[in-house]
Amino acid sequence: MTGVATYAVPPTFLGTARRDAAAPICIAGIPLDLGTTNRSGARFGPGAMRQASRMLVDGAHPQHGVDATKLPLADIGDFAIALGDLASSITLIEEQARPLQHLIALGGDHSITLPLLRVLAKRQPPALIHLDAHVDTWPDSFGQRYGHASVFYHAIEERAVDPRRMVQVGIRSPLAADVRDWTAARGVTMITAQDIHESRPAAVAERIREVVADAPVYLSLDIDVLDPAFAPGTGTPEAGGLASWQLQAILRRLQGLAFVGMDLVEVAPAYDTAEITALAGATMVWEYLCLLGLRANAENR
Repeated sequence: MTGVATYAVPPTFLGTARRDAAAPICIAGIPLDLGTTNRSGARFGPGAMRQASRMLVDGAHPQHGVDATKLPLADIGDFAIALGDLASSITLIEEQARPLQHLIALGGDHSITLPLLRVLAKRQPPALIHLDAHVDTWPDSFGQRYGHASVFYHAIEERAVDPRRMVQVGIRSPLAADVRDWTAARGVTMITAQDIHESRPAAVAERIREVVADAPVYLSLDIDVLDPAFAPGTGTPEAGGLASWQLQAILRRLQGLAFVGMDLVEVAPAYDTAEITALAGATMVWEYLCLLGLRANAENR
């Protein structure tokens, strides 16, 4: 246990005091929800997840043995956005992400992912693990070109990701046939929520590994991949989703992958109950950090 009571841990992610943007791993909030198509409020997600992360500071991961608070981690605060201007905000996000070595972004809605992928694509288009209830490959979001339902359509069209190394996990929302067919034709692999419920976490993780192989890989996690029973505080909830334990069990089996960044999006605390969505979001970021620590430990042996 630390010497500070849980409720008094500083309101940065995992209570870290480091703010240096030159740190090997940076946490940044991106309080943008101009791309939402249902309930807004994800702009308040970064603060909610930072507060909830206080529960994760005492000790090591129960399976991996990694203490995430010991990683070279900095919480660099929130990115600037252009008030009321989605396109300009996307440009600003890309500019602010560009100099960072390894970014973990706290959203915000899913539209924040496109500029982050653009930054990585200039180095090498990554493989993508996309955890979500929705495919987000619609050509537009009810007329908005860069809304949160279109982020991966643009990422694929711009070659910011390798769609043959892209796997979508937890999909279950209504889906137009032409959008489904377009996505499949690009080589994207889909694992539906029903597939997961009828399988085992180990089998799902193995399929993910087969798709991304040994490529650099980005993880984009929309909290609505979880069932609303486990994550009510989100803008576009869909029934029939994953339980928190299922998502954790899958993530814990992705050790050793060459992760190059992550985002956790769509936490909207106004619709939350007892912080359970914010805690789920913070916990999945913590799981990711522990994977980074596990890989670093293996490389240093």
